[in-house]
Amino acid sequence: MRYVQLRAFHNVALHGGFSNAAKALHLTQPAISDQVRKLEEEYDTLLFNREKRQVTLTEQGEHLLEITKRLFENENQARELLQENRAFSSGTLRLHVDSASHVLAVLARFRQKFPQVRVEIRTGNSAEVIEALHDYRADIGVLGTVPDTAAIDVVRLGASPIIAFTARTNPLSAHHSLSLKQLAGLPLVLREKGSKTRQKLERAAGAQGISLMAAIEAEGREAVQEIVASGVGIGFVSQKEMAEDVRLAPITISGTPILMEEAVVNLAERRGGRLIRAFVGML
Repeated sequence: MRYVQLRAFHNVALHGGFSNAAKALHLTQPAISDQVRKLEEEYDTLLFNREKRQVTLTEQGEHLLEITKRLFENENQARELLQENRAFSSGTLRLHVDSASHVLAVLARFRQKFPQVRVEIRTGNSAEVIEALHDYRADIGVLGTVPDTAAIDVVRLGASPIIAFTARTNPLSAHHSLSLKQLAGLPLVLREKGSKTRQKLERAAGAQGISLMAAIEAEGREAVQEIVASGVGIGFVSQKEMAEDVRLAPITISGTPILMEEAVVNLAERRGGRLIRAFVGML
């Protein structure tokens, strides 16, 4: 087994194909294919299913990818340690967040201190954030829940109640407070099923024997806000994430508050990364 063979395999798996891996490594596609083929032949195993132009991992390939993720992450951390004086002169910090609003202040301080570090921000629901962390597509995550697992480091940011909101042009905006039972009878604009906001709402309603039915289901907080702002129905969001939008009016949900806990998370096995440690240290 050679390092170049593992590197070729890792990049094909990570980038979804031989051509993309070749571009990432600045090599030719035949060179990448040859390294992977030699690795498979040496251990008499198949790491990829090759069907026409589509490449997918076999079960053995998936197991090997979990190992090479740790291998190359450790290599990156070793490089950062040895290049300590240049550690923050380049590089990319990747955030996958359910809402960027919770880390904007920290992000501003981070950019001020490390202006040469590139920051990428992707949005998604809590399930997508966790998936991005485990796939090494994200370094830091921001969630509307606190994962109960030793595999993930957590910094709690506090809790905020879920509120309803509607367009100011909607007659319902005159209500400062509505119960879940009252809300259940209204046209609701709910987020996708992977959303923690929706899951917590449905769980709280279910405990009262109430069913919340979506008149419209939309993917992402911004999509829900735009739909509601157009005058269609009622949306839900944590109070801290309520957009400062003159088109929207907040409505408190009466009864026991339904709390959203916000947390910044990262994989425990990657806590040694200098960019991750620097960002988390500023929280």
